[in-house]
Amino acid sequence: MMPLMEKAKRKEYLNWPNYLSFLRIILVPAVMICMMWIKPERGPRYNLEIGLLALGLFVIAGISDVVDGYVARRMKINNVFGKFLDPLADKLILLGVLTMLIPIARVPAWLVVVIMSREIIITALRGVAIHEQIVIVASYWGKKKTACQNVGLGGLLIYYPMFGIDLKLVGWFFLILSLVISLGSGFLYVRSFFKMVSQKGSAKG
Repeated sequence: MMPLMEKAKRKEYLNWPNYLSFLRIILVPAVMICMMWIKPERGPRYNLEIGLLALGLFVIAGISDVVDGYVARRMKINNVFGKFLDPLADKLILLGVLTMLIPIARVPAWLVVVIMSREIIITALRGVAIHEQIVIVASYWGKKKTACQNVGLGGLLIYYPMFGIDLKLVGWFFLILSLVISLGSGFLYVRSFFKMVSQKGSAKG
């Protein structure tokens, strides 16, 4: 009986979706270390090469996120640890890149603080929702926010014009757009959370 329980417990923590989430977490310091080599005084050509390398790692992390969700659905893996690890990996890669963009003057600190505050609040509420067995369906706008963030960060990682496209401008446009969507979707999530808590309290009463 015990070996079966232990095997089931290991499967809850050690499975392919979680391995992919661990990969994204490992890529966080890799991207950050790469970005440490970006030096404005070194010139566009040097920084463009480093930015492309950082972007490559960032794209791998994004692809692993998509594959993670696909594998979890195909294998019908749905557990508490996975629900914790997947968004944690997403937030770490997002906040890691944003933080490293501050010292090279590609984003202002206030923008990172606003985005970071929103992500921390929503992540904390998700943890409470899981504990209270409250299911809040991921909003349409939340997915749009993530897509805009990824495009925006990709543009700011490269930063310099390529193929006649001002990637700095593209990055800023999508990052600001993601900020607007982020605050809106965050408000909708908080509203849904407290609505569900209120309904659950009423049902118990």
